[in-house]
Amino acid sequence: MKAIASALVKAQREFGPALKTSTNPHFRSKYADLSACIEAVIDALNNNNIYLMQLTEEHESGVKVSTTFIHESGEQISGGSLFMPASKQDAQGFGSALSYARRYSLMAACGIAPEDDDANSARPPVVAPKVVAKPPEPPKPTPVPPKHIEGKDKEWQIKVSADPGTNFEDWLTVVVESTVTALDVAESRQQVLDIWRTNIDIYQKIEKLDPEAYKEMLATFSTYKGAFKDGE
Repeated sequence: MKAIASALVKAQREFGPALKTSTNPHFRSKYADLSACIEAVIDALNNNNIYLMQLTEEHESGVKVSTTFIHESGEQISGGSLFMPASKQDAQGFGSALSYARRYSLMAACGIAPEDDDANSARPPVVAPKVVAKPPEPPKPTPVPPKHIEGKDKEWQIKVSADPGTNFEDWLTVVVESTVTALDVAESRQQVLDIWRTNIDIYQKIEKLDPEAYKEMLATFSTYKGAFKDGE
Protein backbone atom coordinates (compact mmCIF):
# COMPACT_ATOMS: atom_id res chain seq x y z
CA MET A 1 0.00 0.00 0.00
CA LYS A 2 3.05 2.27 -0.07
CA ALA A 3 2.47 3.64 -3.57
CA ILE A 4 -1.15 4.65 -3.13
CA ALA A 5 -0.57 6.01 0.37
CA SER A 6 2.18 8.30 -0.88
CA ALA A 7 0.07 9.39 -3.87
CA LEU A 8 -2.95 10.17 -1.68
CA VAL A 9 -0.88 12.34 0.64
CA LYS A 10 0.36 14.35 -2.36
CA ALA A 11 -3.15 14.59 -3.81
CA GLN A 12 -4.66 15.78 -0.54
CA ARG A 13 -2.25 18.72 -0.51
CA GLU A 14 -3.82 19.79 -3.81
CA PHE A 15 -7.48 19.33 -2.83
CA GLY A 16 -9.61 22.45 -3.16
CA PRO A 17 -12.63 23.39 -1.03
CA ALA A 18 -16.08 21.94 -1.79
CA LEU A 19 -17.70 25.28 -2.59
CA LYS A 20 -21.33 25.96 -1.68
CA THR A 21 -22.50 26.92 -5.15
CA SER A 22 -26.05 25.47 -5.03
CA THR A 23 -29.04 26.95 -3.21
CA ASN A 24 -31.54 25.10 -1.01
CA PRO A 25 -34.93 26.74 -1.74
CA HIS A 26 -36.46 25.57 1.55
CA PHE A 27 -33.91 27.30 3.79
CA ARG A 28 -32.62 29.90 1.27
CA SER A 29 -29.07 28.80 2.02
CA LYS A 30 -26.20 27.50 -0.08
CA TYR A 31 -24.61 24.04 -0.07
CA ALA A 32 -21.94 22.11 -1.97
CA ASP A 33 -23.58 19.76 -4.45
CA LEU A 34 -22.07 16.54 -5.84
CA SER A 35 -20.40 18.21 -8.82
CA ALA A 36 -18.72 20.77 -6.53
CA CYS A 37 -17.38 17.98 -4.29
CA ILE A 38 -15.98 16.04 -7.26
CA GLU A 39 -14.47 19.18 -8.77
CA ALA A 40 -12.65 19.87 -5.49
CA VAL A 41 -10.65 16.61 -5.66
CA ILE A 42 -10.73 14.97 -9.11
CA ASP A 43 -7.82 16.92 -10.70
CA ALA A 44 -5.55 16.36 -7.69
CA LEU A 45 -6.35 12.63 -7.66
CA ASN A 46 -5.81 12.18 -11.41
CA ASN A 47 -2.60 14.25 -11.34
CA ASN A 48 -1.24 11.74 -8.85
CA ASN A 49 -2.33 8.71 -10.90
CA ILE A 50 -5.35 7.88 -8.76
CA TYR A 51 -8.70 6.80 -10.18
CA LEU A 52 -11.85 7.70 -8.21
CA MET A 53 -14.62 5.08 -8.15
CA GLN A 54 -17.91 5.09 -6.22
CA LEU A 55 -19.74 1.76 -6.05
CA THR A 56 -23.38 1.28 -5.03
CA GLU A 57 -25.10 -1.60 -3.25
CA GLU A 58 -28.79 -2.53 -3.25
CA HIS A 59 -30.86 -1.84 -0.13
CA GLU A 60 -34.63 -2.07 0.23
CA SER A 61 -35.01 1.27 2.02
CA GLY A 62 -32.14 3.37 0.66
CA VAL A 63 -28.73 3.19 -0.98
CA LYS A 64 -25.21 2.23 0.06
CA VAL A 65 -22.16 3.87 -1.49
CA SER A 66 -18.47 3.11 -1.06
CA THR A 67 -15.73 5.47 -2.30
CA THR A 68 -12.61 3.68 -3.56
CA PHE A 69 -9.26 5.10 -4.71
CA ILE A 70 -7.33 2.96 -7.26
CA HIS A 71 -3.66 3.72 -7.98
CA GLU A 72 -2.00 2.95 -11.32
CA SER A 73 0.19 0.45 -9.44
CA GLY A 74 -2.91 -1.66 -8.80
CA GLU A 75 -3.12 -0.75 -5.11
CA GLN A 76 -6.46 0.51 -3.84
CA ILE A 77 -8.05 1.93 -0.68
CA SER A 78 -11.77 2.04 0.16
CA GLY A 79 -13.43 4.57 2.44
CA GLY A 80 -15.97 1.99 3.61
CA SER A 81 -19.70 1.68 2.95
CA LEU A 82 -22.10 4.55 3.75
CA PHE A 83 -25.89 4.05 3.98
CA MET A 84 -28.42 6.79 3.17
CA PRO A 85 -32.17 6.13 3.64
CA ALA A 86 -34.55 7.12 0.82
CA SER A 87 -37.20 9.64 1.85
CA LYS A 88 -39.60 8.13 -0.70
CA GLN A 89 -39.83 4.64 -2.16
CA ASP A 90 -39.69 5.86 -5.77
CA ALA A 91 -37.09 6.88 -8.35
CA GLN A 92 -36.91 10.45 -7.06
CA GLY A 93 -36.44 9.36 -3.46
CA PHE A 94 -33.69 6.85 -4.28
CA GLY A 95 -32.02 9.27 -6.70
CA SER A 96 -31.87 11.95 -4.02
CA ALA A 97 -30.50 9.47 -1.48
CA LEU A 98 -27.82 8.36 -3.97
CA SER A 99 -26.70 11.96 -4.52
CA TYR A 100 -26.49 12.58 -0.77
CA ALA A 101 -24.61 9.32 -0.20
CA ARG A 102 -22.06 9.94 -2.97
CA ARG A 103 -21.44 13.49 -1.77
CA TYR A 104 -20.89 12.66 1.90
CA SER A 105 -18.97 9.45 1.20
CA LEU A 106 -16.58 11.40 -1.05
CA MET A 107 -16.09 14.25 1.44
CA ALA A 108 -15.47 11.81 4.30
CA ALA A 109 -13.00 9.71 2.27
CA CYS A 110 -11.07 12.80 1.07
CA GLY A 111 -11.20 14.64 4.38
CA ILE A 112 -12.79 17.79 2.96
CA ALA A 113 -15.69 19.94 4.14
CA PRO A 114 -18.00 22.39 2.34
CA GLU A 115 -16.99 26.06 2.36
CA ASP A 116 -18.69 29.33 1.43
CA ASP A 117 -17.92 30.61 -2.06
CA ASP A 118 -16.56 33.99 -0.90
CA ALA A 119 -13.54 35.75 -2.43
CA ASN A 120 -13.07 32.92 -4.91
CA SER A 121 -13.60 34.82 -8.16
CA ALA A 122 -10.37 33.33 -9.54
CA ARG A 123 -11.93 29.85 -9.57
CA PRO A 124 -13.75 28.85 -12.76
CA PRO A 125 -17.55 28.92 -12.34
CA VAL A 126 -19.44 25.63 -11.98
CA VAL A 127 -21.42 25.14 -15.19
CA ALA A 128 -24.80 23.55 -14.62
CA PRO A 129 -25.57 20.63 -16.96
CA LYS A 130 -28.13 21.24 -19.67
CA VAL A 131 -31.51 19.78 -18.81
CA VAL A 132 -33.32 17.91 -21.57
CA ALA A 133 -37.02 18.70 -21.53
CA LYS A 134 -39.22 15.72 -20.74
CA PRO A 135 -42.97 15.30 -21.16
CA PRO A 136 -44.86 16.48 -18.08
CA GLU A 137 -45.85 13.76 -15.64
CA PRO A 138 -49.13 13.65 -13.75
CA PRO A 139 -48.76 15.36 -10.36
CA LYS A 140 -48.27 13.00 -7.44
CA PRO A 141 -49.95 13.64 -4.09
CA THR A 142 -47.52 15.08 -1.57
CA PRO A 143 -47.95 14.29 2.14
CA VAL A 144 -48.91 17.46 3.97
CA PRO A 145 -47.59 17.88 7.52
CA PRO A 146 -50.21 18.57 10.21
CA LYS A 147 -50.67 22.22 11.10
CA HIS A 148 -50.24 21.50 14.80
CA ILE A 149 -46.66 21.59 16.11
CA GLU A 150 -45.68 19.89 19.35
CA GLY A 151 -43.73 22.20 21.66
CA LYS A 152 -42.32 25.61 20.73
CA ASP A 153 -41.68 26.68 17.17
CA LYS A 154 -37.91 27.20 17.39
CA GLU A 155 -34.78 26.82 15.30
CA TRP A 156 -34.39 23.34 13.77
CA GLN A 157 -37.99 22.43 14.76
CA ILE A 158 -39.50 20.01 12.23
CA LYS A 159 -42.94 21.26 11.17
CA VAL A 160 -44.84 18.10 12.03
CA SER A 161 -46.82 16.90 15.02
CA ALA A 162 -45.20 14.43 17.40
CA ASP A 163 -48.37 12.36 16.98
CA PRO A 164 -48.42 10.53 13.61
CA GLY A 165 -52.23 10.21 13.76
CA THR A 166 -53.95 7.76 11.40
CA ASN A 167 -51.54 7.69 8.42
CA PHE A 168 -48.12 6.72 9.75
CA GLU A 169 -46.43 6.26 6.36
CA ASP A 170 -47.22 9.81 5.19
CA TRP A 171 -46.18 11.19 8.56
CA LEU A 172 -42.88 9.28 8.49
CA THR A 173 -42.17 10.52 4.94
CA VAL A 174 -42.59 14.14 6.05
CA VAL A 175 -40.31 13.58 9.07
CA VAL A 176 -37.54 11.96 6.97
CA GLU A 177 -37.68 14.62 4.24
CA SER A 178 -37.70 17.48 6.75
CA THR A 179 -34.83 15.95 8.71
CA VAL A 180 -32.61 15.41 5.63
CA THR A 181 -33.36 18.96 4.43
CA ALA A 182 -32.32 20.37 7.82
CA LEU A 183 -29.18 18.20 8.00
CA ASP A 184 -28.19 19.26 4.51
CA VAL A 185 -27.79 22.89 5.61
CA ALA A 186 -26.18 22.14 8.98
CA GLU A 187 -22.71 23.67 9.08
CA SER A 188 -21.23 21.91 12.12
CA ARG A 189 -21.41 18.77 14.26
CA GLN A 190 -23.09 20.89 16.94
CA GLN A 191 -25.91 21.89 14.59
CA VAL A 192 -26.44 18.22 13.67
CA LEU A 193 -26.80 17.46 17.39
CA ASP A 194 -29.14 20.45 17.83
CA ILE A 195 -31.46 19.06 15.14
CA TRP A 196 -31.62 15.72 16.99
CA ARG A 197 -32.20 17.28 20.41
CA THR A 198 -34.84 19.72 19.17
CA ASN A 199 -36.91 16.93 17.59
CA ILE A 200 -36.16 14.10 20.05
CA ASP A 201 -39.89 13.60 20.88
CA ILE A 202 -40.63 12.94 17.20
CA TYR A 203 -37.73 10.49 16.80
CA GLN A 204 -38.77 8.64 19.96
CA LYS A 205 -42.22 8.17 18.41
CA ILE A 206 -40.54 6.56 15.39
CA GLU A 207 -38.53 4.28 17.70
CA LYS A 208 -41.77 2.96 19.24
CA LEU A 209 -43.74 2.59 16.00
CA ASP A 210 -41.02 1.52 13.52
CA PRO A 211 -37.71 0.40 15.12
CA GLU A 212 -36.10 -0.24 11.71
CA ALA A 213 -36.88 3.29 10.51
CA TYR A 214 -35.46 4.60 13.78
CA LYS A 215 -32.19 2.69 13.21
CA GLU A 216 -31.93 4.19 9.74
CA MET A 217 -32.54 7.65 11.20
CA LEU A 218 -29.68 7.09 13.67
CA ALA A 219 -27.43 6.00 10.79
CA THR A 220 -28.34 9.15 8.85
CA PHE A 221 -27.42 11.41 11.77
CA SER A 222 -24.16 9.51 12.26
CA THR A 223 -23.29 10.01 8.58
CA TYR A 224 -23.93 13.75 8.63
CA LYS A 225 -22.07 14.18 11.92
CA GLY A 226 -19.11 12.27 10.51
CA ALA A 227 -18.86 14.67 7.58
CA PHE A 228 -17.47 17.31 9.95
CA LYS A 229 -14.11 17.23 11.65
CA ASP A 230 -13.88 17.20 15.45
CA GLY A 231 -14.44 20.68 16.82
CA GLU A 232 -16.42 21.91 13.82
